[in-house]
Amino acid sequence: MKNIAVMGIMLAAGAALFGQSRSFDALFPHLDREKRRQAFSPEGLIISAKTKTFQLLPASGAGIDLAGPVSRNNPAYLVEALMVIPADGRAVGFLEIYNALRNIRGLKGRLYHSARRNDEVPLFEDATRIQSEGKTAPVPDPPPAKAAPQRETVYIRLKDVNFGNSYYRAEVSAVQNGLLYSLSNFRALSYLFIPVIKEGKFMAQLYFEPLAEGVLVYSIAGTDVSDFIASQIHIPSAIQKRLEVIIQWVAEGIRSPR
Repeated sequence: MKNIAVMGIMLAAGAALFGQSRSFDALFPHLDREKRRQAFSPEGLIISAKTKTFQLLPASGAGIDLAGPVSRNNPAYLVEALMVIPADGRAVGFLEIYNALRNIRGLKGRLYHSARRNDEVPLFEDATRIQSEGKTAPVPDPPPAKAAPQRETVYIRLKDVNFGNSYYRAEVSAVQNGLLYSLSNFRALSYLFIPVIKEGKFMAQLYFEPLAEGVLVYSIAGTDVSDFIASQIHIPSAIQKRLEVIIQWVAEGIRSPR
């Protein structure tokens, strides 16, 4: 399809299964007991703040660097997350993770708790693939793949409860031990028709790796916003809600594949 750029060789469907996997404690040896417990909970561990300091960094030899690309974007607000999706006796590899990421329509209608409305409301009222940055007509999600590509680019339109129609570029790439999902806005995000997050100023890096204990989801999201939006919306909370919804979307797709 024209809206997808696929490069490189295809990964075998059986790659990176649990029998060949690293352990969570080897990747994050410095977490205290409570943070580790949260990482293995259904909600996962999420930390959000107005800061430039990272708190959930993996071991130096783990070969995982999400902080570097986010830092280069010079964000004022950061959200970090860790979650392990239990294996439940299944062998889950790159293909299962990749197919969960392909189901863009699955983001539609996912609920979050709105303190202002005191209710559960959809964060994304609509979610669809689009052809490209220049052609925003919706296209259907493809059927489940039989192999995961080395690299792929997908363009997405989300109808956001706060930001209206929002346009993102998602890049999926196979890295040394897992899959990296990089999400950034290729158009400015607006609030009440006022541009508040410039093009490319929102970035989320999500890393997935099959571990001995399940599937690791490790992510960092960062953004910089105008003073106006910071006075209207609690930005750390806003980023956290979006990252939570994205993580739960992928987790559900891994637990219950199409």
